[in-house]
Amino acid sequence: MKEILLGNMAIALGAVHAGVKVVSGYPGTPSTEVLESVVQYNRDGRIQVEWSTNEKAALEIAAGASYCGARSMVTMKQVGLNVASDPLMSLGVIGTKGGMVVVVADDPGPISSQTEQDTRHFGKFANIPVLDPSSPEEAYEMAKYAFELSEKLKLPVILRPTTKVCHSSGTVETGGSIYEYEPEGFVKDPRWVIFPPLSYRRHLEIEKQQNEISELFDSLPFNRIEGEGEYGIAAGGVTYAIVKDIVEAFGLKVTLLKSGAVFPPPNGLYEEFLNRVQRVLVLEELDPVIEEQLYQVMAIRNLQRPISGKMNGFVTPAGELKFDNTLKIIEKFLGVEMSDTAVTPPMELPMRAPVLCAGCPHRASFYAVKKAMHGKKAVFCGDIGCYTLGNGKPLEMTDTCLCMGAGITIAQGIKKAEPDTYAFAFIGDSTFFASGMTGLANAVYNQTDINVIILDNSTTAMTGHQPHPGTGRTMMGTMTQKIDIYSVAKALNVGFVERLNPFDQEKSIETVKKAAEYEGVSVLIFEAPCITLIRPQTTFRIQNCTGCRKCLREIGCPAMSVRDNRVEINDALCYGCGLCVKVCPTGCIQQEVQS
Repeated sequence: MKEILLGNMAIALGAVHAGVKVVSGYPGTPSTEVLESVVQYNRDGRIQVEWSTNEKAALEIAAGASYCGARSMVTMKQVGLNVASDPLMSLGVIGTKGGMVVVVADDPGPISSQTEQDTRHFGKFANIPVLDPSSPEEAYEMAKYAFELSEKLKLPVILRPTTKVCHSSGTVETGGSIYEYEPEGFVKDPRWVIFPPLSYRRHLEIEKQQNEISELFDSLPFNRIEGEGEYGIAAGGVTYAIVKDIVEAFGLKVTLLKSGAVFPPPNGLYEEFLNRVQRVLVLEELDPVIEEQLYQVMAIRNLQRPISGKMNGFVTPAGELKFDNTLKIIEKFLGVEMSDTAVTPPMELPMRAPVLCAGCPHRASFYAVKKAMHGKKAVFCGDIGCYTLGNGKPLEMTDTCLCMGAGITIAQGIKKAEPDTYAFAFIGDSTFFASGMTGLANAVYNQTDINVIILDNSTTAMTGHQPHPGTGRTMMGTMTQKIDIYSVAKALNVGFVERLNPFDQEKSIETVKKAAEYEGVSVLIFEAPCITLIRPQTTFRIQNCTGCRKCLREIGCPAMSVRDNRVEINDALCYGCGLCVKVCPTGCIQQEVQS
């Protein structure tokens, strides 16, 4: 059976066909659809699926299931692995029982991430195998194989798709029955308790095991040598697919090395490749991992081959490798100019600055705080989520953004260094549960006078509206006890806690002023649902506009534009939040009730 599948769907289906029993994760582009697709395929409900509070919790849940002999999978994006790295490093020592796959989607570019980072390094760091798919078809096959490999090695296996694999579609040949088995259950054994003597003994065993895995990877179909020619090109992941297209399109006589199971390196295959060629070009996203591995083989085997790659500046060290720039690099390497008339040049799209949606309640929250703190020395620390977009004009209300949950703790550091500064921290509801509560507890414990603004829009909006502990429902579709953020803040002994409707601007501004003057930690919870969760009942229209443009200068709503020196409202974009009415000094914005 053949199906056209998104890369993330292919990974999910591969896991389902491999008999996965437990799937956990935390949403993050470009990985989110993997877990959501498992839910779609989980028609009989036999797979336990959950969005966990953060990546660390998700990985530990998958590990616990593996301890019982169940096949488990955990999903996240590359920066999420930073959060989960503590249990991952220890799991590389303790090991696993049931097949455990850690899907970590990398984001070259980066397109929707704070950083460009290469997950392949974590494999080397933790002595855990890494598989690097080049297409949705291979992602499906690798997902199935990863469970088998994990059980054979008794180690977790990292599957590292990149954005182009996750969000491209391909024809995937699927079929066969779902792998059926009965988990043994948890068997008490000292091996599950990590102690220094065990870690030392396991370290010796793991280093020996790495050589065995390397020999296994030499003969995997995911690693192979193709073609003949004195010029060699080594590529991994989706870059291999691009190089393959170029080689076939222009009939290039080159020896092509495909590295799909990339750690531990298939050193025997690398040596064979190096012995076939005179010069080498390495193309990979993001870091020179394969390149370094080839240099290591040359050093050990006393080989000498000139290598062109990222380490000598021949290939760009950052960003995506696309068809057009990869073609130019290969032309330079081969010393030829290839006709690309058959290739449609990429369309130049107009640049569009990221902006909060029309009607977004976060705009009203930012505006209330901005008005309340006008003229005062204040720093506004942001976080990861839709509200990061508060940094843009005209709001300019995000002065810092480091990583998830850091806004609350960064604000504490600023307050300690500059006691005369009003230190504010903005954080979303999902992010608060993921990594904000510890920072808030730290502020209370250390008596740091900061102001925390929790932007509660009742969903995890930026990554596609996934549920979280504050929504009262789970990914399995069941209703659960809703965790109340107000009660959490009170339980953490925050002295000043208030709930607010951000569109009640007068009350919001006055409450922000009171919170700022409160001595101690204050928490304001701005509660208003994301506009995608509600259907607007009203829209607004501008009549007799004076052209002052204060609405544009103050809030910058994308539903508003200028024509003939007058501001207009786009009915298709307006969600009827009414913030512009409160900003307009002339009262020329009128409400229209929809029929």
